[in-house]
Amino acid sequence: MASIAANLQAIRARIAQAAHRAGRQPDEITLIAVSKTFAAERVAEAHAAGQRAFGENFAQEAVEKITKIAELSGASRLHPLEWHFIGPLQSNKTGLIAPRFQWVHSVEREKIAQRLHAARPAELPPLNVCIQVNVSGEASKSGVAPGEEEALAEAIARLPKLKLRGLMAIPEPTSDGGLRRRRFGLLRESQSRLAARGYDLDVLSMGMSDDFEDAIAEGATMVRIGSAIFGRRDP
Repeated sequence: MASIAANLQAIRARIAQAAHRAGRQPDEITLIAVSKTFAAERVAEAHAAGQRAFGENFAQEAVEKITKIAELSGASRLHPLEWHFIGPLQSNKTGLIAPRFQWVHSVEREKIAQRLHAARPAELPPLNVCIQVNVSGEASKSGVAPGEEEALAEAIARLPKLKLRGLMAIPEPTSDGGLRRRRFGLLRESQSRLAARGYDLDVLSMGMSDDFEDAIAEGATMVRIGSAIFGRRDP
């Protein structure tokens, strides 16, 4: 079984290759290692291999992991971890997330934005947020419909302890490469619509272990990779 360090090296090489194929620079793309369900020791191993950005889906698990990582790795004081919340966020969990994370990718309602703003300590920099867009139109998926981003963007812009950075999407799993590209293209089009209305968004958070190369081809600036780094998750 390959080590986490070897897996990270392989993923970074694939990111670089995908970027070059798309006429882009690899440093335009941030790798988020999705560490949900994996032990803090595995995160510390990835951190020791040079990984800085980590994604979590579950608030309580994330809080416990962040605390343990701080105990495990004194090096984190020199090379701090950057925590990204990427899962569905209930309003009663915002108080756990807002003080501990640097990014929230899954804002889909004004109420969530308001709760994050209220819970963000004033002494911290504004919390970076992305609006989640449901590009596949699935009833089971969170996110605003394409074309409905502006109202939420306007609401977030009124909250000074939040900084709207971009958009996020999780398309349906499919082996159809053309469909994947079209779904990711919808998010890029949403970004363009907001840019035309004066929003300066520099982040497209899209692409996971099975489809990140297609996401990079469509403009992804953050890719969220879990199993290809840490291995298969237990059910």
